[in-house]
Amino acid sequence: MKRINDPVTPADTSNAHPASARHNQARLSLGFTDDAGTTRMTERSHYGPLRVQKPLYPEHPAVCHAIIVHPPGGIVGGDQLTINARVGDCAHALLTTPGAGKWYRSNGHLSQQQVTLEVGTQAKLEWLPQETIFFNDADVRLEHNVSLAADALYIGGEILCFGRTASGESFDNGRIAQRTSIRRDGKLLWFEQGALQAKSTSMTSPLSLAGYTVCATLIAVGKTMNGAFLNALREESAEIAQDGRSGATQIKQVLVARYLGHSSETARLWMTRAWQRIRPELMQRDAVVPRIWNT
Repeated sequence: MKRINDPVTPADTSNAHPASARHNQARLSLGFTDDAGTTRMTERSHYGPLRVQKPLYPEHPAVCHAIIVHPPGGIVGGDQLTINARVGDCAHALLTTPGAGKWYRSNGHLSQQQVTLEVGTQAKLEWLPQETIFFNDADVRLEHNVSLAADALYIGGEILCFGRTASGESFDNGRIAQRTSIRRDGKLLWFEQGALQAKSTSMTSPLSLAGYTVCATLIAVGKTMNGAFLNALREESAEIAQDGRSGATQIKQVLVARYLGHSSETARLWMTRAWQRIRPELMQRDAVVPRIWNT
């Protein structure tokens, strides 16, 4: 797995994809079903270069881990990715990726990703991809929609890296647009949207990135945490953030934790520790780190 701080290799220089490169449209649909206490992957269909590895059970048969793979290794201008996943009643799925997602320069074409997640009654879903790297001149639109049943539980995380500053690569040109919605029984619980333009106030404003180049967000839905838990989460997260910024806010049953900084490694550690603290409280199950994160 190559991370943001790794040195540039010939494969990384594929940021210079020619404008004539063929655009990919890829779709992946997954379904998970509870079978007497075991969560099974009962749907796996795809079109184009999106795949999922075989179901994995590193912690318990009740929790199915699935690794979503994009074989080309990066997204170029004009590519469109669509991911749909449904977790049936009483099932529990954790979805992640084998490495960083890389969004290369647009060559004049918008790149898009749309993720739609549905979580049934008494079901649990964890959406925890590894970091996303936006290369210079990327033009990207991300949409993430979550639909929860009345008593479903959800944890979703993301790490966004604007350029690879440790390798001397900055995000000087480009645009990133993002929209996230979470609904329970059709009622909107959480909605945010924004657009970041390189070399604009959207990158430097204290209401957005405040000049930082890495942003991480973890959202947990399903339980109102007590004050002692929130204080402990804030203290530990702030310690890990080092010279960055960290905070956690709760609005009814929606807990949102954020990190701003310049290090993807710190962001990964921050995200992992926050998840390890939140998951047992929300889902009554210890957080077992997927082995793919350590490779």
